Amino acid sequence: MRIAIITFDGFNEIDAFVPLGLLNRLNSRGWKAEITGPSSHMTSMNGVTVQAQQPLEFANEADAVIFGSGIYTRAIAADIGKRGAPLDRLQLDPLRQLIGAQCSGTLLMARLGLLADMPACTDTNTKPWVVEAGVRVVDLPFQARGPLATAGGCLSAQYLAAWIMAKGAGLDAAAQALHYAAPVGEKDAYVERVLGVVRPFLPEVSA
Repeated sequence: MRIAIITFDGFNEIDAFVPLGLLNRLNSRGWKAEITGPSSHMTSMNGVTVQAQQPLEFANEADAVIFGSGIYTRAIAADIGKRGAPLDRLQLDPLRQLIGAQCSGTLLMARLGLLADMPACTDTNTKPWVVEAGVRVVDLPFQARGPLATAGGCLSAQYLAAWIMAKGAGLDAAAQALHYAAPVGEKDAYVERVLGVVRPFLPEVSA
C-alpha cells in the first residue's frame, strides 16, 4: 500500500505527521506513506520546513491519498483551472484509490468534485467555504462512504489513518498499529475509542 500525504506550504503539522507515523507502522506489510508536495520543500504554518518525499503527481498512482489542511488551502482551491494551479496536476480515481481529507483539506476534495452528495466533516473555520462549494457539512469527527472519507479537527488525523489501515489491512492490523502509538495505561481504551469511530463505516471489513 503506497500512500500520498498531500502537503502544501502552510500545512498543519498534525495533519501530515500523525498519519505519516501511524500508517508507516504497517511497513512490515509493505506499506509506505510519504509526504507528497508540489515542490521540493514545504514550510508548515509554524515554520517547520520538510522535504517532499514524492512529487505531487505521485498521488495519481498511490493506493491511498490524504489531503491535510493548511493556512493557504482556500487560495489553493481557488486556483483550480488557472495556469500552473497545483491541483490541476491531480487525476485521482476513487474507483481504485482510498481518498481522505481533514479540516480544510475537505475543501480541496470538494473543489475536485470528489464528494458529490456525500456529507462531509471539516473544521469550524472552513465550514462556510465547504458549504459554498455545495457540500453538506456534518458536525461529526469522521464520515466515510465507500472509498472516500473526511474528518474534522486536527486530532481527527488518527481517524483517517485508522480508516485507511482497516480498509487496506483489516481491523486487527489497524488495532495493532494504534496500540503501539497509544498512551501507556490507556492503550486498550484508546484503540477501542478510535476504532469505534471508524468501524460503522467499514461494513465490508472483518477483523
